[in-house]
Amino acid sequence: MTGNTILVTGGGSGIGRGMAEEFLRRGNEVIIAGRRQSALDEVVAANPGMAAMALDIGDAEAVRAFGAEIVRRFPALDTVVHMAGIMQNERLTKPGAMLEVAEATVATNLLGPMRLTAALLPHLLSRPRAAILTVTSGIAYLPFAMTPSYTATKFAIRGWTDAIRLQLRETNVQVIELIPPYVRTGLMGDRQASDQNAMPLDRYLAETFELLERQPEAGEIVIENVKPQRYAEARGEYETLLVKRNEMLMAARKAEWDALA
Repeated sequence: MTGNTILVTGGGSGIGRGMAEEFLRRGNEVIIAGRRQSALDEVVAANPGMAAMALDIGDAEAVRAFGAEIVRRFPALDTVVHMAGIMQNERLTKPGAMLEVAEATVATNLLGPMRLTAALLPHLLSRPRAAILTVTSGIAYLPFAMTPSYTATKFAIRGWTDAIRLQLRETNVQVIELIPPYVRTGLMGDRQASDQNAMPLDRYLAETFELLERQPEAGEIVIENVKPQRYAEARGEYETLLVKRNEMLMAARKAEWDALA
């Protein structure tokens, strides 16, 4: 929680920015990465001591080059937080609408963390202690019908995280899954950023860091708001909550959904 050198992808906004700022406050060296240089510049200006590097996480060659450059510039790097992601509504019956969003979402949300981990893992294994933090979602445990590609990538990251944790369990690299609920950020635009049904970002960050401190060896961080989704299947509530939650969310977003027709 302190004294580390931490890379946070997607650190220019939302949960990524909040995580980066909290890690910086706790005495870590923090580097944020993202596609929008203007957003990175704004965060760095507001947080003296923070560094930034541009990265298009969906570009395979850019990820390889970034991996080599960040290790050269920050040889003490020992932690990566895979926060970068995109989430878009998809109405699959709309002609030509399916593959464009799906391919971009998979490249960013799934292949991005895989490629960056591949680029950084040899270095992380050389450090005395290191950590990889992946970010799934409550949607990784209870799908959201309006965002099937996002849902698929979060299910995939969940499984990938479990698998690499097992492979790396005898090494110095800890693997931790963060499972955010619906949080008040700009991930899906202004509506989510002001949605009173979404969890305030500061509350999410406070609970997450409290659990990271209290459960330093935990494989996953499950805050209270996301427990109904995380444990729906184990509690025998999966089918009921799947239908109920999706009907509620889609009704609240009817205008967005109709606009995609």
